[in-house]
Amino acid sequence: MVHYAPEPTGETAASNPPRIGFVVSRAVGNAVTRNRVQRRLRHLSRDFLGAVPAGGVVVVRALPPAATATSEELRVALDRCLSRVQQRAGSSR
Repeated sequence: MVHYAPEPTGETAASNPPRIGFVVSRAVGNAVTRNRVQRRLRHLSRDFLGAVPAGGVVVVRALPPAATATSEELRVALDRCLSRVQQRAGSSR
């Protein structure tokens, strides 16, 4: 699940880099599993960082199936969610 907050209005919005944050709750698993999921998502999100508008904030919330998902499954899900972010960002301008 992905949440997007558009960049604030003003001149400084364009100069701020995009940010991606992660929420991995206890429902995903124990601490080792949660950290592994977060590291995998962080690694995969680097490829998509350029797609987020400047100043935008994206929050990726890992659901419990992320604990057993392969890297390819996570990449596909992240790609699908971030493409929705791009559509919403494009329509809000």
